[in-house]
Amino acid sequence: MPTVLMLAGSPSAVSRSSAVLQYVHAQLTHDFITVDTLHVRNLDASELLWANSKGATIEPALAQVERADGIVLACPTYKAAYSGILKTFLDLLPQRAFQNKVILPIMTGGSAAHTLVIDYALKPVLSAMGDPRVLRGIYLLDGQIDHSQPEQVRFTDEDIKHRLDKEIEHFLQALQVMI
Repeated sequence: MPTVLMLAGSPSAVSRSSAVLQYVHAQLTHDFITVDTLHVRNLDASELLWANSKGATIEPALAQVERADGIVLACPTYKAAYSGILKTFLDLLPQRAFQNKVILPIMTGGSAAHTLVIDYALKPVLSAMGDPRVLRGIYLLDGQIDHSQPEQVRFTDEDIKHRLDKEIEHFLQALQVMI
């Protein structure tokens, strides 16, 4: 049974990227998939900053990444890149941590000016970590996501929901091929 890790890279407890990740999690609820979730913001800050890979919160997080066959990574856009807290966590992972994994990157942001953040900021880092199968991914504008009601994300743009559903479908197909 394949394991998928939902990796939330937002430093905020309430975030659009985490809401989208929650939506994807619901779509991946199948009998043949185990889904785990890791919110990087919940890791001990001192362990992250001091690169303590044996820390009480970091070591189990690294093990979650290792166990995963696929990773859905969602993060908000900050300064035309992904969050610093996500970068700090990625720096703790072994060089080939994503080898033989399928990765679906999802980024959110307030401006269409950053629609290439996945291609120019995130994918190069992910690809350097073991040559995983990194899917095209999807960038969603903040205004396309309504997460005002906890546990129920809605999309204000039907096209973006359709595109996200297609990316989830591609992820599932790639995951089945990889395992």
